[in-house]
Amino acid sequence: MSNHAYIKLVEASSQQTITLAELKDIFTYYKGITTKTGDQLSWNYSEAAFPYEIVDLPEEDGEWFYLKNKDQPRYNYIVFGIGNEEINTDDGETKSQTYIEIILPEGATHGDKAKANEFCKFLGNKLKGEVHLFNNRIMYYYKRK
Repeated sequence: MSNHAYIKLVEASSQQTITLAELKDIFTYYKGITTKTGDQLSWNYSEAAFPYEIVDLPEEDGEWFYLKNKDQPRYNYIVFGIGNEEINTDDGETKSQTYIEIILPEGATHGDKAKANEFCKFLGNKLKGEVHLFNNRIMYYYKRK
């Protein structure tokens, strides 16, 4: 079940670039808000909402990290990376556009895919980006002209 999804930081996004450290900070924020929700409900919601731990890939020189399952059999891993691509603008120029790539590697479960879709939508909304989901559908979280 190897699949890819992308969150593109377009011109109307809240920011034009992102680093892996900033992406990890967003996941820390996500864990924090789900913990607060769980406290309000008197339930350990953060474990259900974010059943992963963030693990760096040392051989990748800070270009990738992955979310690894803590102790739940329904989840394995999700890989995240940052990249740039050259795009053509409406006025015929080319410019660099940053994107976040989400990969479901071999061995990923359907639970991983569901969580990856949830994270894509959360990141797209937080960054006001253009989300290209695993099923090739596109969601626009920024104001379009």
